[in-house]
Amino acid sequence: MSEVSIRTVFFVSDGTGITAETLGHSLLAQFPESRFRQVRAPFVDNIDKAIDCSAEIREAGEADGVRPIVFSTLVSEDTVAALHKADALFLDLFDRFIGPLEAELGQRSTHAVGRFHGIADSLNYKHRIEAINFAMAHDDGVSNVGELAEADVVLVGVSRSGKTPTSLYLAMQFGVKAANYPLIPEDFERNKLPGELHKYRSKLFGLTIAPERLSQIRQERRPNSRYASLDNCRYEIDAAQKLMRRENIRWLDSTTKSIEEISATILQTVRVDRPGF
Repeated sequence: MSEVSIRTVFFVSDGTGITAETLGHSLLAQFPESRFRQVRAPFVDNIDKAIDCSAEIREAGEADGVRPIVFSTLVSEDTVAALHKADALFLDLFDRFIGPLEAELGQRSTHAVGRFHGIADSLNYKHRIEAINFAMAHDDGVSNVGELAEADVVLVGVSRSGKTPTSLYLAMQFGVKAANYPLIPEDFERNKLPGELHKYRSKLFGLTIAPERLSQIRQERRPNSRYASLDNCRYEIDAAQKLMRRENIRWLDSTTKSIEEISATILQTVRVDRPGF
């Protein structure tokens, strides 16, 4: 079998590049047999930067022996024209959608660089910052449990089951105040949830994980420990799942799911009392 060549993919934006990269990843995931080298090019907000980026795209094509793929969210016609001097497959995300929107709305787009940020700041930015601070202050049950009344969701599960990254993702992307609370051996011995969590039952959502994967993750943190042993991981996962079933807590297995998938499931399951949800 011949070796699959690597094709370079650029995510080019006059802002952070999150939009281009998110959509680009979704599309590229449909081609699992292909191999891609990914290059982020954020803040390409003037012609000089666009010319430099175009040169980098040309160099990548020469090195790969195949033309690169470029996901772009540039809105300035001048920077777009400069970028297109390179030989590449250009997928201009704004260009594909602005035209139909202009026709439908009966008005011209401003084509203003960074316009998204004004909308985001006024609608969501404050919520996201507050939510990030909340998630960091309520990581692994380290803060006053009484403050969980402010939480939109409280994630429960054994240590290293994905609670912290999910909490931060929910905060950063959606402005959701997510706390997380670890289930520990003492909870399993008592055979019930910590008493302080009962009043927040409607906000609880559980995460579990395959014991083999949990052991692998814990070995990286505390190698050759009882905490990381496969037998202990099997015990904790089994006990946690029994506890969540008995307490009727909604939960999912995070083993093969991305943070995006986990978060989408949580948002569908747990009601968030905030405009936009």
